[in-house]
Amino acid sequence: MKRNIFDKIWDEHVITERENGESLLYIDRHLIHDLHYRSFKSLKEKGLNIREPKKLFAVSDHSVPTTAKKLKDIPSGEMFDAVQGLQLAADEFKFHHFPMSDKRRGIVHVIGPEQGITLPGLTLVCGDSHTSTHGALGCIGFGIGSTEIEHVLATQTIWQRKPKIMKININGILDFGVGPKDVILSVIREISASGGNGYAIEFGGSVIDFMSMESRMTVCNMAIEAGARFGIIAPDRKTIDYCSNKPYAPKGYLLDEAIEYWKTLIPNDEAIYDSEYSISGEDIAPMVSWGNSPQWSVRIDEPIPEPKKEMNPVVRAEMEAALNYMDLTPGSFMSAVPIDMVFIGACTNSRIEDLRTVARVIKGYNSIVKTFVVPGSGLVKEQAEAEGLHKIFIKAGMEWREPGCSMCVALNGDVLNPGQRSASTSNRNFRGRQGVGSRTHLVSPAMAAVASITGYFKDVRKFNREYNCAEK
Repeated sequence: MKRNIFDKIWDEHVITERENGESLLYIDRHLIHDLHYRSFKSLKEKGLNIREPKKLFAVSDHSVPTTAKKLKDIPSGEMFDAVQGLQLAADEFKFHHFPMSDKRRGIVHVIGPEQGITLPGLTLVCGDSHTSTHGALGCIGFGIGSTEIEHVLATQTIWQRKPKIMKININGILDFGVGPKDVILSVIREISASGGNGYAIEFGGSVIDFMSMESRMTVCNMAIEAGARFGIIAPDRKTIDYCSNKPYAPKGYLLDEAIEYWKTLIPNDEAIYDSEYSISGEDIAPMVSWGNSPQWSVRIDEPIPEPKKEMNPVVRAEMEAALNYMDLTPGSFMSAVPIDMVFIGACTNSRIEDLRTVARVIKGYNSIVKTFVVPGSGLVKEQAEAEGLHKIFIKAGMEWREPGCSMCVALNGDVLNPGQRSASTSNRNFRGRQGVGSRTHLVSPAMAAVASITGYFKDVRKFNREYNCAEK
């Protein structure tokens, strides 16, 4: 059969179908974070219970201040209520919960793969749009809304309409200093922020094959920013090795059986796709977003585009509005733009490989702008400290913080002031994302590190070669 990986997993999970084309899917794993703690009260008010509490995993990440180590460190108010509310629900309903006292806690999209909650061939949902991250492990992961959360809690199922499938092949070799964040920003610029609407995106090609699992998570994390609800990558030997020793992965003969199944989750040679794109890795450079959408990005070595050259009047107006809000001039270069703050973290770039990259760039230099370095989980923090990375950050003048979503969502005290500009490794840059009146520029961890050192957006390729910082 000419089925792609998405088809294979979807078909395995269909319970029944409606005449209108919707499918009732069985859900293998359900992740939930603190912002949805009220879902449990709503469930009780309707006289319902959790259908399969052993398949529900919860953690507080959005509301947790990254200066807090325990619940009592959070000031009374909405943040405290959310974190405590999730804890109380876990105590009552007996589902898996990683409290603030647990070193395994962190950002939901970091701990899922880290703990083996996320595995190839599964369906996984979470009340967060960046659940597409989990597709990097060869599963169908997608974000759901509040009503859908309650439906999954009560039934372990969800009604969904199957998307069309888009294949994006990225072949060739990436230049020194170019990383997965640059790859996905280039993809989004190519197909636009709405190019993936109605699609699941399967990423492939030699560039993806060469990537580590953590790099693939960065790519799938931002599939939603291209308009696709799903991002997915076929599992390979790297995926199997990554998943096999995780705490919630199968053990013994069950693991052997799982691995045999995982090996079947590759697209058939003649797999059919509804749309395909090809991008050359050699054409990808370090990227910086200039507008209020990831699609408004440029290579660091090219100028900000001129809206007057855009033929579509709607798009032209959007570009003009974005430039006005961001206080940027068409034709100028991002390398001339000074920044006020650097944020290194979020579910996009807060894993150990990201922190190692930052440490390689920053070692021997001083940060000249305020910089937060926020690990994605307690285990990432522990590993970074075991490797001495935190000492490099602290010596450079950066702030080494506790795990959490931090400035990515600005719901937890980590915010920009009006008019301030950030170099951020997060995934969204709409108006006010990091604080009222804030201006967010999306970059890779390496580019963020250089911005911290120089106070500007500089080409990490030239920085490394000129200053030989990798050898320091």
